[in-house]
Amino acid sequence: MLGAIIGDIIGSVYEWDNIKTKDFEIFNRKSFFTDDSVMTCAVAQGLINSDLNVEEDTKDQIIKQMLEIGKEYPDCGYGGMFIQWLFGHEQAPYNSFGNGSAMRVSPVAWMSDDMQIVLRLAKNSAEVTHNHPEGIKGAQAVAAAIFMARQKKSIDEIKEYIQKNYYILDFTLDDIRDTYEFDVTCAGTVPQAIVAFIEAGSFEDAIRNAISIGGDSDTLAAITGSIAEAYYGIPEEFQEMALAKLDDRLRKIVIDFEKRCYTTSV
Repeated sequence: MLGAIIGDIIGSVYEWDNIKTKDFEIFNRKSFFTDDSVMTCAVAQGLINSDLNVEEDTKDQIIKQMLEIGKEYPDCGYGGMFIQWLFGHEQAPYNSFGNGSAMRVSPVAWMSDDMQIVLRLAKNSAEVTHNHPEGIKGAQAVAAAIFMARQKKSIDEIKEYIQKNYYILDFTLDDIRDTYEFDVTCAGTVPQAIVAFIEAGSFEDAIRNAISIGGDSDTLAAITGSIAEAYYGIPEEFQEMALAKLDDRLRKIVIDFEKRCYTTSV
């Protein structure tokens, strides 16, 4: 999950000031965590609290943590519909197919060594708000890519699986860079983020790829970073940067989750 948070933080300063190049300052002193990191941490805490019950208790715990943690960061960049969900009287899913489900899903891929459990957890984490089939699809595609990277599958194998089950990845970043525009749907960000990983040669290169196409930069980089973490690992300097940018509450969740899940997945 730290890969997603790193991508979010690095991409934060480019979301509303897009750049179409890989040549940029990777550690920007003005960078900050956004709703992508907050909700990733909320999902992680919910999964830990549910103790891997992949049915209703998982949803209940995720909702509880999204509400509790989410309200502590009211100005971190939530979308309009999510704000209504977060501060409303009834937490019903609102049929979203936005990329919020994909940006926060990464913790589920570290909770189990069984793909089917990971996919069910991804569905549960998505449909508390994003119960549209495209919202669930985006979350499951990202979780599957992370899971396969954890299992030491090759980039070609990951690409083949995603194309067979989720999205056609028949383009390169160079093909889309000049014309790609801001898009917050799963269909308009998840395939692009996965291709950014596919074309990379390292964790840092993956983040640079994602940001270089413009658009919803923090979320693109969060999704790409979550997959690249599982495949390449994270350089220590990137870990230190991200943890320093988080506050005590979120930092503790990251550390607790890594202790619990990166070594004891079932």
